[in-house]
Amino acid sequence: MTSLIPAGGDGPVARCKLCERTAVGPCARCKAPVCGDCCELTEGGATTFAVCLSCVKRGGTTLRPAWVGLLGWLALIMAACVAVGVALALLRH
Repeated sequence: MTSLIPAGGDGPVARCKLCERTAVGPCARCKAPVCGDCCELTEGGATTFAVCLSCVKRGGTTLRPAWVGLLGWLALIMAACVAVGVALALLRH
């Protein structure tokens, strides 16, 4: 739950889920708003992401499990396409 508190007439401001200060962005894992003091930057990758301290305690700052899951699904889809292609080639002969 994001708490929105107006700040000087500029509209609502997202608050950090851990300390209630003004958030600077979302956590790359849980998408909750976090401030700069309540997050760690990810290791590796093409882009740097912030991960909140709660998510760091659960699994570290790496996003490797997400990438492995994505690559696994892509490999499964490719294997299914190859199987369909082989089945069609066998039916043609």
